[in-house]
Formats: sequence, C-alpha cells, structure tokens
Amino acid sequence: MASNTHDAGHGAADAAHGSSGMPQLDFSTYGNQIFWLLVTLVVIYLILSRVALPRIAAILNERTGTITNDLAAAEDLKAKAVEAENAYNKALADARAEAQRIAAETRAEIQKDVDDAIAKADADIAAKAAESEAAIAEIKAGALESIKAVATDTAGALVEALGGKDDAEAVQAAVSKRMEG
Repeated sequence: MASNTHDAGHGAADAAHGSSGMPQLDFSTYGNQIFWLLVTLVVIYLILSRVALPRIAAILNERTGTITNDLAAAEDLKAKAVEAENAYNKALADARAEAQRIAAETRAEIQKDVDDAIAKADADIAAKAAESEAAIAEIKAGALESIKAVATDTAGALVEALGGKDDAEAVQAAVSKRMEG
C-alpha cells in the first residue's frame, strides 16, 4: 500500500509538474487548440459577414445616399440662388430704368412749369416796362414843358435885366426854336 500511495504521490506530482507550464505551449494540445481556433474564427467570420458587415454596409450606403441627395439639393439651391440673383439684378435694373424715366418726366414737367413761369414773368416785365416807359415819356413831356416854362421865364427876365422890352411871344418862339434843334 505504501507503494500505491507513493505512486499516487508521483502521479499528482507528475500532474502538477505537467501543468506547471503554459498550456498553449504544450505540443500535445496543439491539435485541440487549432481546431477551436478555426471554429472560433469561422463563428466570428459568420457573425461579422451575416450581421455586422451588412449593417455597416447599409449605414455606409445610407450615408452615401444622404450625401448624394444633399449634394443634389445643394446644386438645386445653388441654381435657384443664381436664378434669384438674376431676377434680383433684372428687377434692380428695371427699377433703375423706371426711376430714370420718372426723373426725366419730372424734370420735363418742372422745366415746362419753369418755362411757363419765365414766360409769364417776361410778359409781366414787358407790361411793367411798357407802363414804365409810358410813365417816363409822360414825365419827360412834363419835364420838357417845365423846362420850356422855366426857360421862357428866365429868358424874359434876362431880356428885362439887360434893358430890353419883354416880348413874351418872341421869347417863347426863340425858346421853342432852340429846344427843337
């Protein structure tokens, strides 16, 4: 019995001794390890190819589609923006042309009003000038009569002062002749 216990002790020591190394480096378990490695890789491949990769591909396709749609929408918006800018520029040019037309019409109306006012002012000035000329002619005629009377009185007084006889008709005839020419 003692030998059985001793053998059992050796068996435990042998088991402890054999398990003391790393199991991955035990050449007796390589076949087993390779089998389970292959099974694990196949399972991981199947899970990835059947579940994960289709989901990733679907997400990538969805993103690609979204990006393509966004780019198409951006191109449409860009085209609309160009159209809107062209419409704005056309409307702006039309508004400027309309403003210039209105300004020209307004200038023409103002010029017509100014011309009418100038014509009226010229007519008023001509009428007042005619009135003034008539008044001046009247004043001039009155002044000539006054000068004639003063000249006649002065000539008569000079004749008397020089010792002559005051002949009113002769003095008046001499003054009239002198004033005319």
